[in-house]
Amino acid sequence: MDKPAPVKRTLGGWALIAVPYVWLLIFFLAPFLIVFKISLSQVAVAIPPYVPTFDLAGGWQAFVENLGDLSLENYLWLTEDDLYWKSYLSSVVIAGISTFLTLLIGYPIAYGMARSPQSLRPTLLMLVILPFWTSFLIRVYAWIGILKNEGLLNQLLMAIGIIDEPLVILNTNTAVYIGIVYSYLPFLVLPLYASLERLDGSLLEAAEDLGCPPWKAFWKITLPLSLPGVIAGCFLVFIPAVGEFVIPDLLGGSDTLMIGKTLWTEFFNNRDWPVSSAVAVILLIILVIPIVLFQNQQQKIAEKQA
Repeated sequence: MDKPAPVKRTLGGWALIAVPYVWLLIFFLAPFLIVFKISLSQVAVAIPPYVPTFDLAGGWQAFVENLGDLSLENYLWLTEDDLYWKSYLSSVVIAGISTFLTLLIGYPIAYGMARSPQSLRPTLLMLVILPFWTSFLIRVYAWIGILKNEGLLNQLLMAIGIIDEPLVILNTNTAVYIGIVYSYLPFLVLPLYASLERLDGSLLEAAEDLGCPPWKAFWKITLPLSLPGVIAGCFLVFIPAVGEFVIPDLLGGSDTLMIGKTLWTEFFNNRDWPVSSAVAVILLIILVIPIVLFQNQQQKIAEKQA
């Protein structure tokens, strides 16, 4: 089979392709380089609280001299203090469990939306995104009133006789899971719903005509074809959940260890910008590498199928 002729791009086509790259350069790569530069600096009692590196204000000679001040000491410090690797590990575990719980709740919601009548889908879609109309901070604060010992949840459970004394939920990891699942549920439902809505219904009809039970048709047809939406939704939940700060700070307790809280402490309380920058760089690497590997694998699969 002959290979298709290469597409000749016009100036407008190149400009259209350049837009996302320029966006990433300005709002991702440039801030990352600034943070990386600070992570190679030394802490100082000054404003800003670090010794500047790669500073061109003093001229090229001063810039070259400053290169000798670069140090990986901040990264070595992260390996010596177990607080940091425990924070990374705890954040990944909490984010992973939260993503799994979000998937368990979000998949039936997205599946029900996709199988509902066409006229009802816009209303259901609006109900999913309705929480975004309220401030994220207010929604998290609302869970404090629900989960505290004298909160609405304990009052309801005691009123109907399920429990005799209030459950301790607030200031625990359970409250953090509830907050993350509630806050990020739409991020999983929306891409999953888009994937399920495009599913060809004739495939399920053919499976039914061939005597395939509904549950088997779901595992053999619906679930595999919806995997792109599942993976996209899980990434949209897992990535921000790893670096989450507001939810563990408000709903979690003193034993809730997440890298977002550690980063906040280093940056604002200890005013150790170089170490906090090193923490942020390592966090970004932890999140970016799996995504890049996954994208490369998906591209290879697509090339083989083509």
